[in-house]
Amino acid sequence: MTLKLGLYVLIFAAALGALLARSRLFGHIMLGIVGIAGLAYGAMQHGLLGSILPFLILIVAGVQASSGLVANKAAKFSEDERAMLSGPLAGLGRAQARRLIDQGIWMDGRPGDVLIQESKAAAQLYFIASGAADVHVKGKLVGKASPGQLVGEATVLGESAAIATVTLTEPARFWCAQGRALNAYLAANPDARHALEHGFNVSLRQKLEAMNKAAS
Repeated sequence: MTLKLGLYVLIFAAALGALLARSRLFGHIMLGIVGIAGLAYGAMQHGLLGSILPFLILIVAGVQASSGLVANKAAKFSEDERAMLSGPLAGLGRAQARRLIDQGIWMDGRPGDVLIQESKAAAQLYFIASGAADVHVKGKLVGKASPGQLVGEATVLGESAAIATVTLTEPARFWCAQGRALNAYLAANPDARHALEHGFNVSLRQKLEAMNKAAS
């Protein structure tokens, strides 16, 4: 393989990687590789004139990557929010996690407060930072929700009704986001949606394991 052909293949592969990347930072890095490889290929193939467009791509990728790094460094989190950052939002950059958390509000709950009602659509998504809740199905206790877990993730992104009732059993601190607003935000930010859906899968698996233990 000649050097020119190798650069051409690298440009194509990096461009494809930028298009398929779920992480914005990774996409910017791939665009930077496109710019560097294109700069070398254009100079070899067409001289200085052929390097102009790749040079502009390189500048754009550098500016975007730099702004993302600055935003990540500037993002600040409370102790409760850091639990979300290391839990269901672990796949997101700090700036993206900050924007997603800002889609909801932090609230305090009392024992007896119902977060999710069985057979009704879950209109909110919750993250329990402290406290605990009981999970009932048809009046039977099937599990508990504890700090670090999501509540409402099974239905908040869809139209199906909740399969369980979730009731606080002690004073709790939790994050709450309206389903419609959250869906609109995730539709416009697919990388955030992918990361949150991964958190949903982990949370659901943990709850299923707890329900199986309770049933046995």
